[in-house]
Amino acid sequence: MPASPPVILYRYDASPYSHRVDNTLLLKGIPHFQVDVSPTLPRPEITDVLGITYRRIPILAIGNDIYCDTSLIVSALERLFPTSAGYPTLYPRRKDGGNPDTGLVKAFSKYYVDELFGIGASLLPWTKFPAAFVEDRKSFMSAPLDVKVMEANRPRNMSKFAAHLVLVEEQLRDGREWLFDTESPGLADLTVHFYLAWVSKFPGVKSIYDTAPVACQWLSRLSAWIEKKKNGQAAPRKLQGRDAGDLIATSSHEPLSAAGFNTMEADRLGLKENDIVTVAPEDTARNFPTSGKLVALNVEEVIIQVQGQIGIFHVHFPRLGFDIRPAGKASL
Repeated sequence: MPASPPVILYRYDASPYSHRVDNTLLLKGIPHFQVDVSPTLPRPEITDVLGITYRRIPILAIGNDIYCDTSLIVSALERLFPTSAGYPTLYPRRKDGGNPDTGLVKAFSKYYVDELFGIGASLLPWTKFPAAFVEDRKSFMSAPLDVKVMEANRPRNMSKFAAHLVLVEEQLRDGREWLFDTESPGLADLTVHFYLAWVSKFPGVKSIYDTAPVACQWLSRLSAWIEKKKNGQAAPRKLQGRDAGDLIATSSHEPLSAAGFNTMEADRLGLKENDIVTVAPEDTARNFPTSGKLVALNVEEVIIQVQGQIGIFHVHFPRLGFDIRPAGKASL
């Protein structure tokens, strides 16, 4: 496993988004470490050691750069581990030789899965979860969570799920192997796979999957492809949180010039370089912002410098779906 830059994934096994990043790392063949974190707060290996109060999982470190949100994680992996260095791409060419629909796949993988995930979460067996887990998710969702209401609405949400599964069935009905008719699986396939594989384990959904045989064949085909990849690669090495933090803190970060500082975008947001800002998601977990010094900004991402217990880290957030606000003028 290469020592520089180390790739470290903070995850927990019940997190479907963690499996999405697992499979992205598998597709690209990137050796990495894993840190197992709790499904619920507190997570001192992140909040204390790294100084990051963003609470969604997974997060991924590449050297001293820490990426939050799966959309930005997969973008960073594609950019930093390119085909020119021998890594497979998340955007394979179409089988007819045409160029990949990169922009469309990015938008599809960002926004369609968010729509799907909300429906999937509503189908979880909420009445069977421990009270502590439900309370944790109430703070995560930043909205009321009444398990009795969720249970009462389950049939309606099952119907919504069935309507979405029909769309996947229709996309595959012409006999294509992968969703965007590409030469190999890509980001779009991994995006839908992690969701359908997750929901397929829920009670009471089998009858819906039975109505979409072609989609289920695709799901089985991609699951087998993923298992074959797993068997052909070394398993990730496990790290404890403090050891991971030490490794990240002693690694170098990517030059800030790679992201740059777009002053026009900063002006639109009422920000200046080196301002202290807060960054938070616009939907779930928005009441868990992360504060730091604004050191880079472009149309895709914002980078802030944060102080953890054991060092300074560069933390990346996507622009889309995240709110950036000034929090003061002092420097770290």
